[in-house]
Amino acid sequence: MSILRKTIEDIKEIVKKSGYEVETLAIEPSNRKDLGEYQLNDAMQLAKTYHENPREIATKISEELKKDGRFINVNIAGPGFINFSLSEDYLKDFLNKINNDLFANIDKKEKKKIIIDYGGANVAKALHVGHLRSANLGEALKRLARALGYEVLGDAHLGDYGRPLGFVVLEIQKMYPELPYFDKNYTGNYEELTLPIQNEDLEKIYPLASQKAKESEAYLEEGREVTTKIQNHERGYYDLWKKIVEISKEDIKKVYERINTEFELWLGESDAAEYFQELEQIFEEKHLLIESQGAKIVEVAEEEDKAPMPPLLFVKSNGTLSYETTDLATILQREKEYHPDEIWYVVDSRQGLHFEQTFRSARKAELVRKEVSLEHIGFGTMNGKDGKPFKTRDGGVMSLKGLIELVKEETLKRINSSIVLEEEKSSIAEDVAIAALKYADFLPYRETDYVFEVEKFADLEGKTGPYLLYSTIRMKSLLKKAENLNAKTIKQISGSTEREIALTLLELPNILEKSLQSRSLNDIAEYLYVLTSAYNKFYAEHMILTEENKELQESWLVLTEIVYKVNNFLLEILSMKVPEKM
Repeated sequence: MSILRKTIEDIKEIVKKSGYEVETLAIEPSNRKDLGEYQLNDAMQLAKTYHENPREIATKISEELKKDGRFINVNIAGPGFINFSLSEDYLKDFLNKINNDLFANIDKKEKKKIIIDYGGANVAKALHVGHLRSANLGEALKRLARALGYEVLGDAHLGDYGRPLGFVVLEIQKMYPELPYFDKNYTGNYEELTLPIQNEDLEKIYPLASQKAKESEAYLEEGREVTTKIQNHERGYYDLWKKIVEISKEDIKKVYERINTEFELWLGESDAAEYFQELEQIFEEKHLLIESQGAKIVEVAEEEDKAPMPPLLFVKSNGTLSYETTDLATILQREKEYHPDEIWYVVDSRQGLHFEQTFRSARKAELVRKEVSLEHIGFGTMNGKDGKPFKTRDGGVMSLKGLIELVKEETLKRINSSIVLEEEKSSIAEDVAIAALKYADFLPYRETDYVFEVEKFADLEGKTGPYLLYSTIRMKSLLKKAENLNAKTIKQISGSTEREIALTLLELPNILEKSLQSRSLNDIAEYLYVLTSAYNKFYAEHMILTEENKELQESWLVLTEIVYKVNNFLLEILSMKVPEKM
């Protein structure tokens, strides 16, 4: 139990001692610091329950609060709002406890297993700007959930199954018809073959093949035939497909590594293929499949729907399985192989209908236990200054690599050449660039579209990732210079700025809980800025290393260390690396 939560529980006991029972308390940080740092707003609700005057109730509770040395400046405002502040001894004790153990002020959750699907990269196709938010949000939510005690597995869920890959294999066949993969008489080991194609070639072949399929019905039909061969594991075609997946996956991993995104599961849609037959059997046995114009559908509309809900397409009229069916097979796979309590899908908000249809179908077919939560965590788009999805200068879709390089180029301008060696610049600039991209992504609520301005978010001043990194590095530098002072304990809180920092630190468990509940990182992003700004104000007000009062100096250094620890903890959740210098 966090220190803050323990304090609230103690106040509940004080309210009980005053003669009133409450399940929860409405305690909020006060907007009127002149009246008190916190406000207890339960007297009005208690008045309705106990049929008493709210002011009289507030008076009784206030008298009991005053008996506890942790609460000072206890007063009543208006019809029964109780204001109070926290004593210096309380804050000193709190700060020293979290300096020894940061998790003393974090509320751990009950054990639960969660799978988070937040990749969705298509094999043989370049990762683009649209993949950034899914990776950023998914990775941060995974780290947040883990920090709060959950067991979490992140799944890349690669798009490696279906017609697009059939087109890629077809185009390679047309480009290199002499390859042994297309020789029916070849009896050698395909794994020993070297494919004359790199990932860069695949990224060109993918759009070329897709365009040809749009322009030629004959090419489209050939692609369908090749796709069928791959899905039937036909020798040669299937082996080439595996090679393509292997080449592409290695590059995809490298790009995700650049943005500090780590998956525990590197499964693709194809990994659920073994469940397709069982899936169809389940739907058939439950009489959920309906014939419709040569296709098979699942009706998912419900009486309470306020808008039309189209059926889920299970099998297309040409006999192939739909995208929705692949997701259903993946749900079945996850239930059987991992037994999760929850499955989160961090995917663009525009996919909302798809997931509603899929989840409803999964429930009707009982693919997962009733208690398993299936949740779509949607998000908005990152846009350019024109308010449209971020593009390259020539108007094309910007690759994720291209975006990283664009921001890196800007952050290089801000690296301090007097303290950074030439050979270190590129690595540091990349860390700063990734922080700039991520923090810009986290600042708005996840479902909000936002405009990414390179110059603005790469700046060392203002509400930016580089500002947070620079400030955290400065804290570390200060602590290193003061190593010989052996500061261990906060012995006094000398001013309002220190109190502001302490009170902000006290709120950490609320921020983490709010972020988990909203499935958004904007509260953590805002909190990091508020805490860091409060510390920078404190840093500017005091000459810490030359302070002659040693007790005061020690307190300031320990406060610095606590803020440094909290910053690192939260930056780690947001998957932002702090370089040694910048």
